[in-house]
Amino acid sequence: MKLARNIIASRRAQRALGTALARVAPLEPGRYRIGVYFADGKVNLYQLRQWYKPLAELAKTHPVVILSRASGAALALLDESPVPVAYVRRVADLEQLIHDQQLQLILYVNQNAKNFQMMRYGRRWHVFINHGESDKMYMTTNQFKAYDYALIAGDAARSRLGKVLWDYDFDKRAIPIGRPQADHYHDGRELPYPDDGREVVLYAPTWEGDRAAAAYGSIASHGVALVTALLATGRHRVIYRPHPRSGVLDHEYAAANRAIIDAIGAANQADPSAMHVYDDGPELGWQLAAADLAVVDISAMVYDRLATGKPLLITRPLAEEAEIDTGGYLSACEWLVAEPGRPLAQAGAAMVARVDEVAHDPAALDRLGHWVERYFGDTAPGAATARFHAAIDHLMAEWERFAAEHRDDEAIDEHDVEGERAESRADEDAHG
Repeated sequence: MKLARNIIASRRAQRALGTALARVAPLEPGRYRIGVYFADGKVNLYQLRQWYKPLAELAKTHPVVILSRASGAALALLDESPVPVAYVRRVADLEQLIHDQQLQLILYVNQNAKNFQMMRYGRRWHVFINHGESDKMYMTTNQFKAYDYALIAGDAARSRLGKVLWDYDFDKRAIPIGRPQADHYHDGRELPYPDDGREVVLYAPTWEGDRAAAAYGSIASHGVALVTALLATGRHRVIYRPHPRSGVLDHEYAAANRAIIDAIGAANQADPSAMHVYDDGPELGWQLAAADLAVVDISAMVYDRLATGKPLLITRPLAEEAEIDTGGYLSACEWLVAEPGRPLAQAGAAMVARVDEVAHDPAALDRLGHWVERYFGDTAPGAATARFHAAIDHLMAEWERFAAEHRDDEAIDEHDVEGERAESRADEDAHG
């Protein structure tokens, strides 16, 4: 039944996508030299969305096209992406686009297994740009070596990777750019609540994780008590932004997420002036800049917030197996600890007291400054964007240099027969 539902949903998406594509003008041949490869479905679009504004800025100098391999993601991208989108479901589609556009740089935001279908094509740079900065295990994967280059945040990322990537030329292949997304946090938008003196607390937890070592999610352990208590003070305003995958594997986690959403709705109904926010929108940035204090899990959100230099608390995972890198910022961060078995009201009161303590601690703010510099370098407005553009310019120049050296090389056949066979087998498995 699940397979049948998936097939029906896929066919509906294909029909909707066909209609959407019919309204889009074909890509101008030869215009694009930079492609952003995204093989994931709609559920992981958050990984690409955080790059929308930096890519739109980059496109003013170097036209950018997103290569989407999944129908659901492509449909959403056609609706919301600030740069053009190409739907390349089949390997043959991908090869045609490569031929038409002569792509020189391919940017990757995640480690999807289908990345290797793109990486088979040489004579271009494959560049991992990631979808955030954090101290998760994901940030030290040996898969970094698969790419020609990686754009990293700063000194902390290089140090972290240096512990696990043996015989890796960091000076050449790891290019620090800071956090260009942070240049777009303050986008001039009107906030969804008034400036009425309430202290704004952003609670942005991650999902439950797919294994004990990565069980960083706090919605079930911390979230219900924390948010319930904050809603009751009358002097706080909550922005609740859960990870899009919250509850996909754990029913208890999903139930806790729903309980928080319902509590926010009830609090707003009881006091319309409170204007608490449940935020599941595609835009991330204003929340990080606007909140007086942020409570986040061990995830990229720690470092997204760190780039603002404003107070934050990190939830301490309950799972003993959860791996914590105590060599970086987490060795000196401000923790929010949950106490299992403690009555909900008492646990919530203790958490609110901790929120109030960290929000007004000058010493904690001083410590933040050191870590901001270590993770992101110069965070002056526009500095990270300038470094991002400089890195792209450098790679484009390197491509031109190598292209000149190999100008007389014979042509190569880039047709991926094995990739097409694999796709054919996958289609047969999916559709019986």
